[in-house]
Amino acid sequence: MNQVDFTRLILKGVTIEGSKFRPSDWAERLCGNLCTFRNRRMYYSPLLRPAVIEGIKCVIVDSKLKQEHANLLNDVIHFAEKNHLQIEKE
Repeated sequence: MNQVDFTRLILKGVTIEGSKFRPSDWAERLCGNLCTFRNRRMYYSPLLRPAVIEGIKCVIVDSKLKQEHANLLNDVIHFAEKNHLQIEKE
């Protein structure tokens, strides 16, 4: 995947074949790589955050991630490709 040409990536919890991706907490686990903790609460980064879009668990990746955490972006894209997740570019 060309990492240069996107404002935002949406990794969907559905494979290219149409199967629901498991485990059900995959998005939170993936976004946990960049979260912070304050007052015993977890705060997701705006650069890498879980979301539910039209009932599908997703991960939203901001393009600024490539400047601030290029290796993490590579890992996230590798994870999505390895697991055949649907990816939307905006």
